Amino acid sequence: MQKTNAMRILDKNKVEYEIKTYDENLTSGELVAETLGERKEEVFKTLVTVANNGEHFVFVIPVAETLDLKKAARVAGVKSVEMLKQKDLLPLTGYIHGGCSPVGMKKLFKTFVHKTAEKLEKFCVSGGHVGMQVKLAPSELKRVVGFEYADLIQDNEN
Repeated sequence: MQKTNAMRILDKNKVEYEIKTYDENLTSGELVAETLGERKEEVFKTLVTVANNGEHFVFVIPVAETLDLKKAARVAGVKSVEMLKQKDLLPLTGYIHGGCSPVGMKKLFKTFVHKTAEKLEKFCVSGGHVGMQVKLAPSELKRVVGFEYADLIQDNEN
């Protein structure tokens, strides 16, 4: 298996991680979690946004959840954020949709991880390629990426 940029950075920083692979045709994060034998609360997706001032922010949240754009803007300290257009993802980050890792983007963007990760021993994030996740301790990801924990998801209205 060829190492991704994200894995090379984790290796360089002496981070212990486990590589988990799944069928690249799976598009549902919940199905990915199920296929990997992981709880959906422990598999996170990486979302890239652009703020009203043109600044970019990265948000990492559980796969079954939806980013609350108002909460995201508040923690980022900007008036508003919107999801980055898919066509802009590769030129900006070096990653394609479905394979965007919080590790190894072309530039280190201000990153926020949903607060539930703080209580997890390990969690999965994209390994930098569609069909590949890396399972690691949130504290190790924080050491490499320098993110902040925050409340980022939409509240369930049930």
